[in-house]
Order: sequence, then structure tokens, then C-alpha cells
Amino acid sequence: MDTTTIRVSEPREMLAYLPHQLGFRPSHSAVAVSLRPPRGRIGLVARVDLADLADVERGPQIARGLVSHLAADRASGAVLVLYTHDDPRDPGPTRTVARAAAEHFREAAHTLLGEVVVWVVTSHGYLALDCNDRACCPRGGRPLRDLESTAVGAHMVLAGSSVADCREDLARIRMASGNARRSVSRVCVRWRARHDEAQAEGGDALRGWREQSMTAWRAAVAVERASSAAGTEAVTPPLSPSALGRIEAALADRRVRDGVLVALVPGTRDLAERSVRDDATAASSEMADAVGAIIDPRCAVEPPAVETAAHVRVLESVVAHGRRGAQPPALTLLALLAWWQGDGARARLLLERAIAEDPVYTLAQLLDAALAAAVPPGWISRPQ
Repeated sequence: MDTTTIRVSEPREMLAYLPHQLGFRPSHSAVAVSLRPPRGRIGLVARVDLADLADVERGPQIARGLVSHLAADRASGAVLVLYTHDDPRDPGPTRTVARAAAEHFREAAHTLLGEVVVWVVTSHGYLALDCNDRACCPRGGRPLRDLESTAVGAHMVLAGSSVADCREDLARIRMASGNARRSVSRVCVRWRARHDEAQAEGGDALRGWREQSMTAWRAAVAVERASSAAGTEAVTPPLSPSALGRIEAALADRRVRDGVLVALVPGTRDLAERSVRDDATAASSEMADAVGAIIDPRCAVEPPAVETAAHVRVLESVVAHGRRGAQPPALTLLALLAWWQGDGARARLLLERAIAEDPVYTLAQLLDAALAAAVPPGWISRPQ
């Protein structure tokens, strides 16, 4: 969801840009690109499986869904890019699938978006689907190396953008060693037991447990921010088992999880701490404002880069050291941060993991519904 201006007459630039926008190199995919007026700014970029768009029964419905999302993005035109292994102009199954996908999308887009240009990126080159001039688009397409020497590609690399080899890599979190995870697990079990005792006592005991949990979160974020400020050459120790175990156990408490969610938003000061106290009702309107800063275009803010990076590293450490099957809270918060940053592909993968572990986890279901409806974070839809 970027607003980089790329003219459609420069297909190399657009094709070089799309993997950076998606965050990974697509394969067997169809990517619909919204072109916003007046100068053809790239808006929404939506990917679906190529086979799904080509399917006789589901394909037309998927195409209509894509077009409706592009129309909601204020598109005045669209480009469709198909990622295949072989040249779809040659006889064979690739030709059948590519032609069907293109036809479904073009039919759905005709009334609202007009003529749709379809480009194809194969494992060897790139080409226009309707170009039969072999001097213009030779068999297999123009060489892929042409896409490596574009102005947009160079700009994205200099800006620090990287492209994963495949979609799954976007949400891959390497698990910590068995010993490290066992150390964190012991702390987590003890902190959960403390929660159960505090809950039985109620009142000050439970409030104290929640406040200490928020303190553990704040301290871990501070460690990660200090690590980032020290520079890439500094060697800093990982977060302690005590911190990670407490955070994992704390996120299972909905009040603490919501406090952490509020703490992700800049300018909320001590709202997270106040929200975990018994007077949380008094802070409910402020909490609504904090959530609005993420989702409401009228008051939305962009996620601050340094703070968000620290939040992501803490949550990824929790997942890496945590118990398998017990990570929906951390995975969902990571998905929320990815979505807030405009990385819908990573958000989707993280949510899939969260829902696989707990199909009825409410926050994951809500975010999943937003992604299914292609609802962008508020700052992207903010009036210009």
C-alpha cells in the first residue's frame, strides 16, 4: 500500500517494485495493482493464488472481490501481473490457467476500471500477455536481469527494503534452543501460578500482578530500544528468561494484553498501566482513542519506526522462546503491527498461525475479518 508514482508505460519499474511492496517474490500468483488518479499512482496491491483466480467456479467471484477492493482504493485503472513458471503464450497448462485468470479479472474490471493490461513474470523473463511480437517479447520474455537495474529497485534497496524468497519467509520466526525455551517455560509456569493465586485473592493482588506484568513489558522494550540505539556492531545479550516468561504468561490475561496493545501506540503515556488497574472503565474512552489512532483515518498515526521495531523484536522473542500452541496473543499482536505498517502479507501469515493454535481467539478473528475485507490501517486511508 504505497503511493510511489510509477507510469504504466514503464513496466520494468512497476514489475521491479511489486516484490518490494509485497515483501516477497511471488510465484504461481496473480497480483492486482490499483492505479489512482490523476497520475497513475500505485495504490492497493493485492495478491491471490493464480489457480484460484483461474478456477471456473471460484475465479469470477475472486475477480469481483479484487475489483471491489481496488474500487474502494479509489482506483481509476488497474494492471494485472501473473507470476508463472512458463511462458503462457506457449501451448500447455500454463497457457490455459493464465488466460482464464486474465479473462476473469478483465471481465470483472471492465465496467469500473476499463481496459486492463496484463503482464507476466516467468522464471526466465517478463512479457505482455497479449504481445505476440517476438522481437518485443521473445519466447520466455525479456530477461529478468532488466528488472534488477531499475530506478525504483535501486531506490527501494537504498531505503533498506528487502525481499524474501517466498511468502512463508515473511512470518518465519526461528525457534530458540531447547535449553533457552525450557528456562523461559519455568518462569512462565511460575508467573501463571502467581496469576491464579492473585486472581483467587482479587483486588490489590490481581492489580499488582498486572502492573508488574506491564513493568516487565516496558523493561523488555527499553532493552530492545537500547540495543538498537547501540548500533549494529554492538553485541547485546538476549532478553532474559525472566522477562520473556513473565510476558508470555501475562499476555494470556486479556487485560494485560490490551494494555500492551495500547502501549504500542505513541503518545499514550501511562494509559496502559491505568488500563490494567481496577479503574480501567475510567480509561475506556482514552483506550478507544488509542485504538482509533491505528484504525480511524480521521485521527490515525503511522507506526513509529524505532518503537515499533522494538515491539516486534520483543514479541518475536516471546514466540521464539515460548511454548508451541500457546502463542496466539503474541502472534496476533505481531500481526496487528504488520497490518499497521501496511504489510498485509506478513499479517495474514501470522494470523493463520494464531488461528491454527486457537480458532476462537477473538482478537485474531477481528483482525482476520479486517484483512479479509481489505481494510487498510487508518493512516493509509487518511484524507490527503
